[in-house]
Amino acid sequence: MIINTGQRTDIPAFYPLWLANRFREGIVCVRNPFNPEQVSRYKLSPNTVDVVGFCSKNPAPFFKYIDDIKEYGQYWFVTITPYGRDIEPAVPDKHRILEDFKELSGIVGINNIGWRYDPILVNERYTVEYHLKAFEQMARSLHGYTQTVVISFIDLYEKVKRNFPEVRSVSRADKYFLGKEIIRIAATYDMVVKPCGEGRFLEEYGADCRGCMTVETYEKAIGSRLVIPNKKPARKECACYLSGDIGAYDSCRHFCRYCYANNDIEAVKRNMRMHDPKSPFLIGNYKEGDIIHDVDMKSYIDNQISFL
Repeated sequence: MIINTGQRTDIPAFYPLWLANRFREGIVCVRNPFNPEQVSRYKLSPNTVDVVGFCSKNPAPFFKYIDDIKEYGQYWFVTITPYGRDIEPAVPDKHRILEDFKELSGIVGINNIGWRYDPILVNERYTVEYHLKAFEQMARSLHGYTQTVVISFIDLYEKVKRNFPEVRSVSRADKYFLGKEIIRIAATYDMVVKPCGEGRFLEEYGADCRGCMTVETYEKAIGSRLVIPNKKPARKECACYLSGDIGAYDSCRHFCRYCYANNDIEAVKRNMRMHDPKSPFLIGNYKEGDIIHDVDMKSYIDNQISFL
């Protein structure tokens, strides 16, 4: 099975001890965000969890616990963008994250880590020229530490429009120009660009438009073929395989203005007060009336010998 940690919050950045405790104890519980009484309980074991997927803007707080998952396959996406505190108020200094990325690459291996340069937004400060200069500098720094860079252009979800009212969609012309130039720069530093949920319009310039967190990504990371059950994508533009997310919405303290996972700052503060590193839940604990569903955990690794 595949466990994901990063679609709803940044667990390595803000909840590293909790995550380490979950793997030590072998149990993690997740409330259904749309029906909170429904609880999925996962039993974590290297025999059944083939890959743990991470998405983080600050992976370093988890480094001291990383031995707790050494028996598990893992794939990391680390997001590094060129925005300042006007857009990403609580994200650490980007030069430090670049160095942390390199350290993490040395720990997990080049096939187990990718760089996310997203979402891309364009305004008077963060111009097309600004992005290309920043991307080139970052790509040069990460040369030899990853072969993958994921890009996407900002989506104006209702939460985003509410928390970031002045943001605007990136024009079609800017998408084509930025995409083409980013693909060219990435190739210079031995990286393949994977657009996230952007369709196939950049394929003609050399992008890999088959998805970013795909089954193939996991297979390359662990060196095994996976036989994975069919699963409906989160959205029609998405080709990624996302399942078993153990995070919770309204719990990320980066407070990025483009975030789709936080509803509002006050909700995040309330949830932070409910966090207990010893609880099986990221936020809160068991409640009276909870309906517990023990998830059927099994490995997806194909153990049959292939002669192809």
